[in-house]
Amino acid sequence: MEEENVILSFKGIITADLLTSVLHLMEAKMETMDEAPRTRKRVFSILVECLQNIYHHLDDNPTEADFEAHNRSAVVLISKVNNQFLIRTGNCINIPKIMELKERLDMINSLDKDGLREMYQTSLSEAAMSPKATAGLGMIDIARKSGNKLDYEFLEIDTKIGFFCLNILID
Repeated sequence: MEEENVILSFKGIITADLLTSVLHLMEAKMETMDEAPRTRKRVFSILVECLQNIYHHLDDNPTEADFEAHNRSAVVLISKVNNQFLIRTGNCINIPKIMELKERLDMINSLDKDGLREMYQTSLSEAAMSPKATAGLGMIDIARKSGNKLDYEFLEIDTKIGFFCLNILID
């Protein structure tokens, strides 16, 4: 963890109160770092989007007994290497939802800055609100604010459950 300059690391059950605590802790740590205010704001803003993404999609998982242990668990790791911040998150996802998410992430990654802005505006204007009232804007916003492609991977846990890993580089 020291070699990778880890600022914050968490693995466990995600709750609204925990998210608030993580954000307060990260905000305090960022204030003590010798970073430009714009960089601190971008890192914090992207972290908020990442945590909201995890939290909003926790209940998308089945409630079967064998899944309960994974249902509300997630991983969050924030590090700084060579003047770049890296936010890594991971959470469980239903296998059937993987293809839909992969297609969305690939679409976002295929766009340039102007394309991302247009996709964001289109999503807002069409009011394509999901049942969780997110409009699907989180990943677009993360890509826009980071200025980098979304690095992701899906790992198979079993035939029903996968693990979604997302790495966001902020330079």
